[in-house]
Amino acid sequence: MRLKDKTAVITGSANGIGLAAARKFVQEGCKVVMADYDEGKGAAEAKKLVEEGGDAVFYQVDIADRESVNSLAERVAQEFGGIDILVNNAGITRDGMMAKLSEEDFQRVLDVNLTGVFHCTQAFLPALLSSGKGKIINTASASGLFGNGGQTNYAASKAAVIGMTKTWAKEFGPKGINVNAVAPGVIETEMTAKIPDKVKAQMNSLIPLGKFGKPEDAANAYLFLASNESDYVNGIVLQVDGGIMM
Repeated sequence: MRLKDKTAVITGSANGIGLAAARKFVQEGCKVVMADYDEGKGAAEAKKLVEEGGDAVFYQVDIADRESVNSLAERVAQEFGGIDILVNNAGITRDGMMAKLSEEDFQRVLDVNLTGVFHCTQAFLPALLSSGKGKIINTASASGLFGNGGQTNYAASKAAVIGMTKTWAKEFGPKGINVNAVAPGVIETEMTAKIPDKVKAQMNSLIPLGKFGKPEDAANAYLFLASNESDYVNGIVLQVDGGIMM
């Protein structure tokens, strides 16, 4: 098993890519802490994984709230003693064209997608440093690399996550911690389900592979970056987008 005897914290794991990653990780022998704001869904999904023979537990967290994240890190330290992998996957969208984008929607997306990643990484960094080896995986986006109409806030947050990823790769690499990012394209999740069918068809026509990705496609990238197979991979942004941004 590729993650045997490893412990991972995956934020935003109650659904979508985060849930697919949690499932992949437990299948590979990892102990997974599923952390999400949605307590009902997260607890139910963790229970399913346990019933299927996986080693998973759910903790509720608001990553935009520093005290909530610190409490999560303390609880994980008490229960598990340390972690090997941190997947900063939680994120939200509040799309709108720039002319009509409210300051509230702009700031909320940055609070979760950017500041939340900062909170989680800083809170769990001591545990990772103490072991002298670990993996941090940040969820970026094709929007963060190339921009996207109607996503000023989202694209800005993900571009900043990419900048933090490369900075941390330089800071933490000498200490034995690999830091990388995954940039999904259009993935079939609850987030993309809200897109009108006409727009989906237009987007699909731009993808060389001719289809939207599945959450498992991104989760496979997470698994690679979390495993020992990526021990010499540091500071990259792995695009999982079907070639839409070539």
